[in-house]
Amino acid sequence: MSSVSTTISRQSTGARQGIVCMLVGMWLFVGQDVLMKGLLGAQPLWMLISARALVSVVILLPLIAVLKGSHRLYTPLWPIHLLRAFLFTAGFAMFYTAFPFMGLAEVSTIFFSAPLFTAILAVVFLDERLGIHRVAALLLGFGGVVIAMAPSQGEFQWIAILPLICAVFYASSMILTRRVGEGESSLTMGLWTIGFSGLLIWPIGWVVNAVVPLGPDFPHLRLELVVPDAAQMVQLALLGVVGMGGYILVNRAYQVANAGLIAPFDYTYLPFATLMAWALWDEVPGSRTFIGMVIIVGSGLYLGFRELRATRASGAPAPVGEAVFTTGAPVLADEAEPDRPDET
Repeated sequence: MSSVSTTISRQSTGARQGIVCMLVGMWLFVGQDVLMKGLLGAQPLWMLISARALVSVVILLPLIAVLKGSHRLYTPLWPIHLLRAFLFTAGFAMFYTAFPFMGLAEVSTIFFSAPLFTAILAVVFLDERLGIHRVAALLLGFGGVVIAMAPSQGEFQWIAILPLICAVFYASSMILTRRVGEGESSLTMGLWTIGFSGLLIWPIGWVVNAVVPLGPDFPHLRLELVVPDAAQMVQLALLGVVGMGGYILVNRAYQVANAGLIAPFDYTYLPFATLMAWALWDEVPGSRTFIGMVIIVGSGLYLGFRELRATRASGAPAPVGEAVFTTGAPVLADEAEPDRPDET
């Protein structure tokens, strides 16, 4: 009985910590994307992603060297980390490519179909179950995505596909985060994923420039190195610090708490980003964007509610990976999640 109580207490603490990490991480991601949108044009996209990665590596390397313990430079899980780095790099390159053509709220609303994809991928790869209620919520949510992807007087914009693909890539990377959670620290994961994004972005940029006929509307995708001035140097450094902080916090949230509980808190990004875009650039999303946003958020929150309800019915919270800023023991085999009936 004592062992069960201790396990439940640990997991409850992890849930609270995961929610806090997600909320702060979303704040930081809004700041990162505001900086990215402001710098696009003055600097090509590839340079911005590479600079963010460089700053992150400069910070993470000494942290890992000092903290040691579970933090390591080399990891036997490196193939998974490289896959996550590719998904992270390619996905957000597409996300940022849409910035000059769509408002921040419009791009973000489409991207935030990611928790819907996370729920689907969790069924396939994490053996989580979907009942009829959650299936209905998923269908409704994707209906909201369709509405949000036509923000300009109901006309479809092909550029809106890019943040949708980013959502799929992001959801896939979060599922991989759950897979490696028991055996890796957040700092090591951040070093490998963000660090390699700075290297991977250049061959991705070369392929884009070699294959895609880029017209004058895509100056932010030109493959060239632009020497930043002093003001841009400060913004690039801040971009790296803020982006790294948000990334580590979000990864930790997914490691210490169940994906179904944490994913809905991704949506706090949307009101933050909408307010910032209105304050900085006078961007006001259209009615279709707002309608799609409400539907997507509503369906995602309902998915989270059903997950919590199923978790409580099982008698114990779902298992999580052991994410550590300091050393800690991995989750024990006897802490596995008990079978729970599918929802109807």
